[in-house]
Amino acid sequence: MDPVKVGLLGLGTVGGGTVNVLQRNAEEITRRAGRGIVVTHAAARDLNKPRICSTEGITVTTTPQEVVDDPEVAIVVELIGGDTLALDLVMRAIENGKHVVTANKALIAKHGNKIFAAAQAKGVIVAFEAAVAGGIPIIKAIREGLAGNRIEWLAGIINGTGNFILTEMRDKGRDFNDVLKEAQELGYAEADPEFDVEGIDAAHKLTILASIAFGIPLQFEKAFTEGITKITREDVTYAEELGYRIKHLGITRRTDKGIELRVHPTLIPERRLIANVDGVMNAVLVKGDAVGPTLYYGPGAGDEPTASAVVADIIDVVRVLTSDPENRVPHLAFQPDSLSDLPILKMEDVETAYYLRMQAKDEPGVLADVTRILGDKGISIEAIIQKEPEGDSTEANIIMLTHTVVEKQMNEAIQKIESLDTISGEVVRIRMESLDAS
Repeated sequence: MDPVKVGLLGLGTVGGGTVNVLQRNAEEITRRAGRGIVVTHAAARDLNKPRICSTEGITVTTTPQEVVDDPEVAIVVELIGGDTLALDLVMRAIENGKHVVTANKALIAKHGNKIFAAAQAKGVIVAFEAAVAGGIPIIKAIREGLAGNRIEWLAGIINGTGNFILTEMRDKGRDFNDVLKEAQELGYAEADPEFDVEGIDAAHKLTILASIAFGIPLQFEKAFTEGITKITREDVTYAEELGYRIKHLGITRRTDKGIELRVHPTLIPERRLIANVDGVMNAVLVKGDAVGPTLYYGPGAGDEPTASAVVADIIDVVRVLTSDPENRVPHLAFQPDSLSDLPILKMEDVETAYYLRMQAKDEPGVLADVTRILGDKGISIEAIIQKEPEGDSTEANIIMLTHTVVEKQMNEAIQKIESLDTISGEVVRIRMESLDAS
């Protein structure tokens, strides 16, 4: 049987890694897929740019439409990123009856509903394992391995740049801006790091995970996003003293009122395995009703870790090339006509615990005023630390941990606390999650 021919859109880091994995593991891949798989066409911006892979036997062009339109190409692998040209090319490939593999989280999070509907109409597959958490097979784990479970919640460290920054701040007592500069020098963060440090990249990935976990349409625009730019080394230190670590988490949870969909800095108990995921590594914790909590850990980026997921998707496509489209694994885990209309909760309706830090005048009655305001809003306190003023300062740091409360009530309480004459500036608020199995 002739090999299946693949066309790559993009020959950069992941594209080169994909070629290398397919060539190096060709024999093993053929045994698994039942047919050979070979890259025959590729599109790249610069034909003369040095590559991390061999392009021998590959027709390389600067016009990606040529790859998408070539009748020999059975599978188009989109690795150019963005959601403009990439969307046009993916839709064109589907219209041409070609299967698509993509590592593009923004494309799937923002346009996946449209893409999957078109793919279903044409009877082709759009595979996107590499779009979330790089080399960790989390899509397949939830969509297939946990298919017998009712997923209750999941929480993930799904952006390596943010995790690297928070790890360095904790381990070495460094400031955010200092570590960010190093992350850029190391190539972990872009020159414009907004997507990473403000949580947009993580929100793209979380949107996809929520859809396959709960069988809901992709709704990126409803995700709550808060970055890590305001996290200080003092907050990291105080969290450690209280037995917690700060991680930039994507969290989605099924509740009686709807689905939580949120990315923000989070205090989690230091004894949790996910609290000990450091550096640029990713991890996703999934709680199913039958299996309980399961943790998936590994590299979230890089040429061959991401290529590992891309090639696995290509193999999956090859395995089902001749199968009845109606009997394939659904794109979003649930049958397209069975997606739920559960609403996405607004952040003010989410219930969680909180870490609060405030600058207060070092005088009697201040703490009583703060606790009274919290009590009036039905907020109970789990722990309090008061740090004495340093040097000539007349202000003390007060750190509190609260029990769970609806965010709207906390917003109202913080507003009242900040209006006190004895409180300076804004109250720092970081949400807390226990992430236990109960």
